[in-house]
Formats: sequence, C-alpha cells, structure tokens
Amino acid sequence: MDLASLVGVLLGVVLVLSAIMMGGPLSIFWDSPSVMIVLGGTIASILINFKLSAVLSVMGVVKKVLLYPLPSPTEEIERIVAFSNLARREGLLALEEKLEELDDEFMKKGLRLIIDGFPGPTVREILEIDIVNLAERHSNGKKILETMGAMAPAFGMIGTLIGLIQMLQNMSDPSSIGAGMAVALLTTFYGAFTANLFYLPFAGKLGNRSKEEVALKNLMIEGIIAIQAGDKPALVKEKLKSFLAPKERETVEAKK
Repeated sequence: MDLASLVGVLLGVVLVLSAIMMGGPLSIFWDSPSVMIVLGGTIASILINFKLSAVLSVMGVVKKVLLYPLPSPTEEIERIVAFSNLARREGLLALEEKLEELDDEFMKKGLRLIIDGFPGPTVREILEIDIVNLAERHSNGKKILETMGAMAPAFGMIGTLIGLIQMLQNMSDPSSIGAGMAVALLTTFYGAFTANLFYLPFAGKLGNRSKEEVALKNLMIEGIIAIQAGDKPALVKEKLKSFLAPKERETVEAKK
C-alpha cells in the first residue's frame, strides 16, 4: 500500500467534508443531476478520446500504483549481489533454484534468459523492450487521468450553465433563485473537487511511479548482465550503486 497516497486522499476528503459540515448539513451538497453531468460527461469524454481497452485498463494501472509498492533499490542490489555470489560459486544453473522464490516477473525473466544461455546483448534488448512497453502503458494511463482532470471541471461549468438557464426560466418566483443558484454551482464544485483530489494527483503519482519503476528495472538489467559476465560480487555492487542517491549508497556500504 502506498501510504502517502492513502493519507493524502483521506486527509483531503475529511478536511473538505469537515469544512462543509461546519457551515451546514452535508445533504445540501448532494445533487444527483449534477453528479450525472460531471461523472457521465467525464466518462463520455475519455471514451471518445481513447480506446475502450485503454480506458478499462486504467483502473488496474492505478490499483497497481496505489496498492503495490516498489521494492527498495538497496534491497534489490543486495539480492542481485547474492545471486552474483551464488553464480560465481556454483554457476548460472544454480540460479534456477531461486526462480520460484522470486515475485518479480521481470527479474525472473532476466535470470531465465541468462540461465538458458542467451547472449548479453540479446538479454538486454529483450528486457529493454519490456521496459518500453511498461512505460507506454503507464503513459497511456497518465494521459487518461490527465484528460479526466481537464474534463471534470469543464463539465462542472457546463452543469452550472445548465442550472443557470433553468433558474432564469423561473425568475417569476424570487424565492427559488437562491436554491437554484446553489444547485447550479454544485456541478462546478464536483468537477473541481474530483479533478484536484483524484484525477490529477493520481496522474502525477503514476508518472512518478513510472520513472521509479523504469529506473529500478534498468538497475536489474545491469545486475543481470553483470552476473552473466561473471563479474565479482564487489564489482557488481559498485556498478549498481551508481543508480542510487549518495545517502542510499551509504546504506549499501553499511551492509558490507
């Protein structure tokens, strides 16, 4: 679970709802037609912009980002160095016993390729293609969320205009103007709230997560290629430390 995302969403919702309840009952902020306009319009717009398969897959991408944290690069380096030690002592075939223990399919695939005897350049090419496809999937998900973030406030404004038009049709009854204006403005609130607390922050998180995951997988590639080349474990560690920030390198050094 990505704790920062969970805390951010809960904090935003709680604070906004608390502020609403301080000024009056929560029920006055519910309007079904407004929800239909904002939510329905946003969904319709992304269905027009993107393929159905891409729209359906975006929830899986967001779920992966929020619920499945990436392993620490320092932990990944220690694991690769341990594999390097094993391969130096017993040969690449000894790594086959470790494959079932791995949850990371990318690492498992890379080790399987070198165990099967594929040359280093081929292994690198295959794994880099995987990274390109991963980044593309994340990029598509990010674009969809950004589009939703742009469309939700726009449909909120459309709903407000619809409400104002309907309100102006009933100007003969002054007592209904205040209530009509409040309902008209709710769609703008729904659009701004959902865009700025959900769609755009999730798009930003997905973009950052994608960069982190690509960097981690590039680290794995270098480690896998170094194992295949028979590099000493100390050399493997030094190569992989270049992927880390200075403070993280100190953590790896401390584990010697």
